[in-house]
Amino acid sequence: MDDARRSDKATAVAAWEALFRAQVTVMRALNADFPGGEISFNEYDVCFNLSTQPGRRARMRDLTGHLLLTQPSVSRLVDRLTSRGIVEKQPDPSDARGVIVALTAHGFDVYRSVAVQHAQTIADQVGAGLDDDELRTLTALCTKLRDAAGAGAGVRRPRAPEAVSA
Repeated sequence: MDDARRSDKATAVAAWEALFRAQVTVMRALNADFPGGEISFNEYDVCFNLSTQPGRRARMRDLTGHLLLTQPSVSRLVDRLTSRGIVEKQPDPSDARGVIVALTAHGFDVYRSVAVQHAQTIADQVGAGLDDDELRTLTALCTKLRDAAGAGAGVRRPRAPEAVSA
């Protein structure tokens, strides 16, 4: 490997390490300050992802693709949310083996209530060391990285979530 490629590789690894460490630090802080009275951090992630989908519903396998959990873990999580009326499972009309997970009206209300509080913690944590221009740059860079990384993997970006009012 020539020096230029070695340097490019080292730069990419250093950038990844910085991004990963920042993500771990912020996620720990968000998890510690999460307003988890009604739903847990992972349950919130399910609700958030469903809220970004048309009709606030998604196939179980598509939902699993948006989460950092295994399929069995997502199934158990969805079962817990179903038992509390936050989501409902429906048969997939296009595939008898598939399951659609839908956010209920009650579930959306719970999600919105938690999201308003969680958004403030996110603003405090992510905005702590960055000004508005830097936050916009970070958003653009992360989107560009995500698009490039997902280009060959068939990863679909969810549409922007509905605005959550305070």
